[in-house]
Amino acid sequence: MRLDGKVAIVTGAAHGMGESEALIFAREGATVVVADLDQAAGEQVAAKITGNGGTARFARLDVADEGQWEAVVRDTVAAYGRLDILVNNAGISGSSGSDVTSTTLWDSIMDVNAKGVFLGMKHAVPAMRRSGGGAIVNISSISALRPRGLTTYSASKGAVIALSRAMAVDHGRDGIRVNCIAPGPVYTPMVYARGMSPAARDQRRRASVLAREGTGWDIGQAARFLLSGHARYITGQLLVVDGGATLVGPARESQTEH
Repeated sequence: MRLDGKVAIVTGAAHGMGESEALIFAREGATVVVADLDQAAGEQVAAKITGNGGTARFARLDVADEGQWEAVVRDTVAAYGRLDILVNNAGISGSSGSDVTSTTLWDSIMDVNAKGVFLGMKHAVPAMRRSGGGAIVNISSISALRPRGLTTYSASKGAVIALSRAMAVDHGRDGIRVNCIAPGPVYTPMVYARGMSPAARDQRRRASVLAREGTGWDIGQAARFLLSGHARYITGQLLVVDGGATLVGPARESQTEH
């Protein structure tokens, strides 16, 4: 499942799952553009990759800004001559309860989680087509499959699944595969920024039939497979990576979005 010679853009790569994805892809031979709003942390991730003998650069990116997407894709191709991989990982969450009453919150979450994925593919696909094909992985959530509050977040992640499937149909003949990952309870900065208590983390562990929380590494390895040549006949699919959380009743889980 090596990614030798591939050029990848990973959004939200300064922290959490995105950071793990960037490090894994670089270790497997890819050149990685670490795209994020957090310049200091993103540059640290890029430096970690180059310090270990890989090739990486940081690109500041607000995924809801089309002009910034145009610049990042253009600069990537100018620097490395091609674009082969896109991982739309960047995302934001909502409040802990039902948030559908806030139009402002709806707009902000949809801008990042849904529009950001659309814009990324809109600008990456032409570059991939010129490179002879490519592979895209979009990060959704099991909240799109079994909502438990976080209404706007769940809706935005459902949009990611539908968009991934539609784009897989639209661009399969271009040699571009598009797949989607739905993480379950994964411990990331977005989760612990909410001040999750030890009891809440224990509940998340018990939501998994494996009795453990996932990590960014688990999602990164799943993405690596979907982006590799081993998955050459896989497109338009949703891979649930949740430790079995969606196999058990809602009483055993709570707010398991990443």
